[in-house]
Amino acid sequence: MFEAGKRRARRGLGAVAAGLVLAGVAACGGDGQSADDGKDAKASGKPAGISSATGPVPLTEDRLTAASLTDGERIGAYTASAYALGAPLGDDYTAEPAVCQPFVSLAKGATAFDPVAEVQRKADIPDELLGLTVSVQLRSYTAPDAAGVMKALATAGRQCAGGFTEDRVLARARYLKAEPVKAPDMGDEAKAYRFTLLDVKGTLKLYEYLTVIRSGTTTLSFRAEITGTKDVGGVPDEIIRAQWQKFRSAAGETVEKQ
Repeated sequence: MFEAGKRRARRGLGAVAAGLVLAGVAACGGDGQSADDGKDAKASGKPAGISSATGPVPLTEDRLTAASLTDGERIGAYTASAYALGAPLGDDYTAEPAVCQPFVSLAKGATAFDPVAEVQRKADIPDELLGLTVSVQLRSYTAPDAAGVMKALATAGRQCAGGFTEDRVLARARYLKAEPVKAPDMGDEAKAYRFTLLDVKGTLKLYEYLTVIRSGTTTLSFRAEITGTKDVGGVPDEIIRAQWQKFRSAAGETVEKQ
């Protein structure tokens, strides 16, 4: 994704140093393909919510915070932290065609499925100015909306495989390909994708990875990006495992009931 006012200072500096580079999931078995294709969320509309009397109650922001990586937490070479200037990938990131929107942003207001609560974290190597950054986002939904998010991702996977455009107020990027890759064997379902896109000048190929895991009414989203042309090969497994274990530990009782 792109550098923006809301994104961290290191990301902005890195993009300048790299020549204004814009660095912009699959049944539970983890094969990267979805068994439930569903319809486009934008086209079909937002499903009706389920009340606490007839379905699981979405986790609150406090519960999501307790289940998320904490500021300063070490994960191998990576350190987790909160976004000092606001989280990236908000509702000002839009896609053309609109069916590709789930690949651009899943934040509140961005798609037909608004989370009840969301918590944003990142994981990176603090000393690496141009190193890998993973955006880690936990979101809770009503039960049909959580499933709807995954169906919308599956639809985007089919219809946006040949590329799409990402637009913001001051910038635009062209994604050349969106390819399914192996998803982790976690949660009720998981999807993972590899994106190939062009830098702001349209000359350099860049790579990003997106992994989304659904557990009950909660999704765990991981987006890996790097300022440069290196293909990092995917979201680091240790970051996904650390966040998943933290989520299971803190929200386990609620998750099991779902």
